[in-house]
Amino acid sequence: MLEKTLEGFCQLLRFMVGLLIAALIVPVFMQVLARYTGIIPTYLWTEELAKFIFIWVVMLGSMVAVWEGTHFDVHVMPNAKSPLGKLIQQGFVLVMVILFGLLFARFGFDYAKFGSIQTSVMMRINLLWIYITVPIAGFVWAIFAFFRLWQLVQQFRQRNQVAS
Repeated sequence: MLEKTLEGFCQLLRFMVGLLIAALIVPVFMQVLARYTGIIPTYLWTEELAKFIFIWVVMLGSMVAVWEGTHFDVHVMPNAKSPLGKLIQQGFVLVMVILFGLLFARFGFDYAKFGSIQTSVMMRINLLWIYITVPIAGFVWAIFAFFRLWQLVQQFRQRNQVAS
């Protein structure tokens, strides 16, 4: 039940990433057209809008990456062969993702509060809309990684029960 709910949420994130990438085409196309053809005047707000959309794409995409296990991690040891070794190796990565997610959520909240007292230069929007991506992403990373860690422990326990 929980896995289906989280997968559904991840599907929503994937849809939002796709939608934002499609939306990113408009300001980038306007920038290129303005720069190289002179057909339309240079719109400075398009660069700012493209940057803001890109930030949301990256942060939403990072949430999807944590869910799918395609996030960045560093292997400092050779791949473990034993089930316990795999649990320790993969579990360590997930624990680190949880810790970093919680740090992003905690300190990102202060970062977002700081953004709430600022406005963007060209578009004049409150920067809370951009800064809020940090604590949201951190919170979702922690939830997704905790669920994956729980699954990993359950798989390890099932293997050990079968082997016993």
